[in-house]
Amino acid sequence: MKNLNRRQFLGQSALVLTALYGSPFEVFAKEKQAYKIAVVDLMILKRQKLGAFQLTKEIGADGLEVDMGRLGNRETFDSQLGKPEVRQQFLDKAKELKLEICSLAMSGFYAQSFATRPTYERMVQDCIDTMKAMRVKVAFLPLGTQGDLVKNPELRPAIVERLKVVGKMAKKAGVVIGIETSLDAKGEVALLDEIGSKHIQSYFNFSNPLKAGRDLHEELRTLGKKRICMIHCTDEDGVWLENNPRLDLKKVKQTLDDMDWKGWLVIERSRDANDPRNVKKNFGANTAYLKSIFQA
Repeated sequence: MKNLNRRQFLGQSALVLTALYGSPFEVFAKEKQAYKIAVVDLMILKRQKLGAFQLTKEIGADGLEVDMGRLGNRETFDSQLGKPEVRQQFLDKAKELKLEICSLAMSGFYAQSFATRPTYERMVQDCIDTMKAMRVKVAFLPLGTQGDLVKNPELRPAIVERLKVVGKMAKKAGVVIGIETSLDAKGEVALLDEIGSKHIQSYFNFSNPLKAGRDLHEELRTLGKKRICMIHCTDEDGVWLENNPRLDLKKVKQTLDDMDWKGWLVIERSRDANDPRNVKKNFGANTAYLKSIFQA
């Protein structure tokens, strides 16, 4: 050691770190990254398919939101992830490709009624059991068209009561259920306060305030850092995120930085209207643009 100058010592240390862990600077960047970018397996046309991971890697994202499967008139989700061998395949592939499963999604509730389905507890419990088995901390629960509290305010008591039950289930498992509603931020804060569980939070979607003509940045600030578990960083289909004149993502980053919010930005839509099924092109472009802003 006495014969090594400082530059030589640092150089040899870097070589050792690289041999053990890969680039030390790369490891540091991954550990310190405030924002991570994911895509949704359903939206890249690989719903609960193992091939979604390779496609996610090719798109350039850091992770994947995995859907629980179709719901329809079933008692619970049509999910293969209840099988240990299937779950392990998913976990192994994610590890192989250095990807994360950022969340599970109960997208079946987009079209089905969370307020009236008699077996909602079984559905949510199946999702929570899968979360625990796959070490996933967040699940997405949209209230959807049939649970729209703006158009159907009479459903509020039933939805609040059910979400209180779900909150207790999530607390017991140590996970968070992120809900998406049609309410404005003040209305969503009131709803979350009424539910009264830290395990029920907002899974915020940029598209909702944009479509309603509300101030996206004020909505984020109103909800605040502790109420937002994850963000669908997306808008309606038509143009890529980079070409969207009503979504200034540089300003969004500044707002989130000011809030000291950190977490996953999950791309759901924002596909080119002229080529909507070209998954690599659409999601690759959106991922690259988000990374240029949020991971620069």
